[in-house]
Amino acid sequence: MSKTALIIVDMQNDYFPSGKWILEGVEAAAINAARVLADCRQRGLPIIHVRHEFPSSDAPFFVPGSEGANIHQSLQPADGEFQILKNEVNSFKGTELHALLQREDITRLVITGAMSHICIDAITRAASDLGYSNTLIHDACATLSVEFNGVHVPAPQVHAAFMAALAFAYAEVVSTDSFLSSH
Repeated sequence: MSKTALIIVDMQNDYFPSGKWILEGVEAAAINAARVLADCRQRGLPIIHVRHEFPSSDAPFFVPGSEGANIHQSLQPADGEFQILKNEVNSFKGTELHALLQREDITRLVITGAMSHICIDAITRAASDLGYSNTLIHDACATLSVEFNGVHVPAPQVHAAFMAALAFAYAEVVSTDSFLSSH
């Protein structure tokens, strides 16, 4: 029997309005992540909160010890929930995440958070490579517009492109409503 855990990645104050690195659609994503969190808590599933801090105080956001680096109030960890601090894009790199999942006999991950094209992409691919079965809640994730080689890519297209790639080979990608109605 597989054991499932919810992982909420980098839903921190700097990504929200009045933060230093505001994501498009982050408030809607947080509402959906909070719905998934409430459901997983009600079912007694392990919850893992991943929080990023850059190693230096001259970082553009998630400065160590800053209010911006704290988890958003809508998704605060409860007593007994796991917390992972990371300094890299990939939540597994340089953290105890893999050891924690193994110790808890977790084989399935439900993933939410930010940014879709960076840390969500990295954790989903790494988890799949490590043998975990992933469910990615696409509307409980947020990102921002990017530019490459003079081409502006709007946030909805960035998000859609990464969700499509992850759905192809790394995760079952579903909506919050679909996830909540599946059990």
